[in-house]
Amino acid sequence: MESSSATPPGSGRREATRQKLYEAAVTLIAEQGFSATTVDEIAERAGVAKGTVYYNFASKAVLFEELLRHGVGLLTASLREAAEQAARGAGGRVAALDAMIRAGLVFIDRYPAFTQLYVAELWRTNRAWQSTLLVVRQEVVAVVEDVLRAGVTEGEIDAEVDVPLTAAALVGMVLVAALDWQSFQRERSLDEVHAALSRLLPAGPGGRG
Repeated sequence: MESSSATPPGSGRREATRQKLYEAAVTLIAEQGFSATTVDEIAERAGVAKGTVYYNFASKAVLFEELLRHGVGLLTASLREAAEQAARGAGGRVAALDAMIRAGLVFIDRYPAFTQLYVAELWRTNRAWQSTLLVVRQEVVAVVEDVLRAGVTEGEIDAEVDVPLTAAALVGMVLVAALDWQSFQRERSLDEVHAALSRLLPAGPGGRG
């Protein structure tokens, strides 16, 4: 999982190592589950010594928690960038939501294993990182909430829309629909899936017309 942010001088090697560990962990845990995956396996898959894992992360659980933060951070950034680009193009708030749907699909198409893990972990209640998961989930939803609220304020989106619930529903829709596409409908193109989901966006006070 690559990050588009610039790396401060002197930290490039460590960031590259952490990136390898993220990629190894997400692949292994997707294949065999968190409990069955060992630090030795993560180190071997990443091509580093076992001690390197503990140098960067105190434990396997900490590594996975940071993996969740890292992956959801990338998703949040991609959604925000899509919304900002749409706004610069004067396409309106619904256009921004549509751009975010596509950005979400592109992210999930690029990182399907991470998305599967993220969705699975959302439904677990016995993990040490549950509070972290709730925080990063809200970060994603908040980006969509901001666009919805702006659309309501500007009269582009119906004022009766429940912003928090609709934002959560849109995020969930993209996640679940994309995973279904990845698992069962790979014959469909990203454009086809995007077009189908775009039709489910909230309309303005006068409907879609």
